[in-house]
Amino acid sequence: MTTTSFDFDTVEVRDVSKHYGRRRALAHVSLTGRGGEILGLLGPNGAGKSTLLSVLGTLMRPTSGEVRYGGKLSHEIGDALRGRIGVLGHDLFLYGDLSARENLEFFGRLNGVAALGARVDRALEDARLTDRARERVSGFSRGLRQRLALERALIHDPRLVLLDEPFTGLDDASCTALADRLRALRASGVLILMATHDFDSADGLIDRAWCLHNGRAHLLDAPAGAESLRDRYRRALQGAQA
Repeated sequence: MTTTSFDFDTVEVRDVSKHYGRRRALAHVSLTGRGGEILGLLGPNGAGKSTLLSVLGTLMRPTSGEVRYGGKLSHEIGDALRGRIGVLGHDLFLYGDLSARENLEFFGRLNGVAALGARVDRALEDARLTDRARERVSGFSRGLRQRLALERALIHDPRLVLLDEPFTGLDDASCTALADRLRALRASGVLILMATHDFDSADGLIDRAWCLHNGRAHLLDAPAGAESLRDRYRRALQGAQA
């Protein structure tokens, strides 16, 4: 079945595994999320975080298991599903020779965004780049490019947003701006899954988190008193290694 429009407010990963030959990237991973949550994926390099994001973004098929969006499988939804997903990975997918406005207009047209001019104006305002809208992106700092790239991923108002190390290379001011933007998205009902090593920036931002180790996902316990996210992660990792 292919639908021309689709919306959902839940995502469920059911017993998902992903193998590359003999190498196991994910092993029987299960988790659930609902609109209005920020979920964290924590773990060492090679733990399977990026692979899980690729599976959730329909960029990769699991070897076994399934992912349900609002109770439906991706093949039941069709192409409309990708129109409800936004992805920000290590590659920001911005064109340096284009201005900030031109980049957003380009990706907005690719996604068939209606009232594009007004939508781009709002995106520039959300990125705090209105006064630099006509400048070439090649002259932007890493923090400015990251803010623009997030709005590129959001230009079509996705329901599910997947972020891979979004705080990498950002200074304190840019980290604060990004965290504020993610909180606003959560308040609007968007579901966000974020893979990150930046415990300080994610602490107090993530609603629930999983530690991935050797392809398996372990839900972090609720904080005990003033316990930090880093301490909860270390405790979960020790349990996974036991």
